Amino acid sequence: MQPNFLTRLATNQLAGVIVAFLIIFAISAFLSPYFLSSYNMSVVARSLAFVGLVTIGQSMLLILGELDLSLGVIGGLCGVISGILMVNYGINPAVAMGLALVMGAALGFINGALVTTLSLHSLVLTIGTAGIYGGVTLVLTRGVAITNIPTEIQFLGRGSLFGIPVPFLIMLAALAIATFITFKTRFGRYMYAVGNNTAAAKMLGIKVDRVRVAIFTLAGFLSALAGILMVARLGTAQPSIGDTWVLPPIAAAVIGGVATTGGIGTPLGAIFGAAIIATIENIIVLFGVSPYWQGLVSGTIVVLAISFDSISRRYIRREDR
Repeated sequence: MQPNFLTRLATNQLAGVIVAFLIIFAISAFLSPYFLSSYNMSVVARSLAFVGLVTIGQSMLLILGELDLSLGVIGGLCGVISGILMVNYGINPAVAMGLALVMGAALGFINGALVTTLSLHSLVLTIGTAGIYGGVTLVLTRGVAITNIPTEIQFLGRGSLFGIPVPFLIMLAALAIATFITFKTRFGRYMYAVGNNTAAAKMLGIKVDRVRVAIFTLAGFLSALAGILMVARLGTAQPSIGDTWVLPPIAAAVIGGVATTGGIGTPLGAIFGAAIIATIENIIVLFGVSPYWQGLVSGTIVVLAISFDSISRRYIRREDR
């Protein structure tokens, strides 16, 4: 049977999310005369950058069939660590940020190692590690922000190059690398193979556990990078950094075509999903709606995205019969 238009649209998730983004973008521009202003576009791009970095890592984990709920907390903890090293110990900012990035990768590695070694479900495991990492953050800061962050690093969070926010450019660079790994390397093929069928991947000689640990490590690194950039943006290392980086990356990945069952999707699609959420949240702000509604919007988007993903997969399987 020839696939009809709806089936083709359902299977071509990347094209679908790009079209959805363009429609939402056009509607937002129509609804608010301020939406397309250079200042507002800069605000959207900058806010997208931080959540986008976490989304890239989360999307690659979902492709594996895994999920890490501690990524936001890792970002916050590593941001705090960078602040402590710079302010309290006077360590060179570049060295402090480098150490914080290494720590983020190490925390991601720990998550991956525990999941593979103990055969634990990543969802359950990372709920626990999120509590641990969050507790460490509060112990180190006692709930108080670390101030007097060196001004020389604030360009990374507040600056622009050619009118484009620096954090957004960094996110694009990370996306380019992730996309290259996904499409152009053997490791990328291994990642999809593990997500599609773990048993078959093992039969093909793929070191499944190594692939999992590597992606968890990469996701931790990207989250740490987001946390450090947020510290540079705020000029303070606040213990609350990363608190809102839990649901949006998951929703963005699913909206962008990453299957919750693994083996399907791309980091590029996930970033377009994040752009959709950022656009919706921005238009809410422009209309003067209370920011407290953003959590409700994010949660609703998660439920709708996962529901649509489940329905579309069932539809595809029915058409294939």
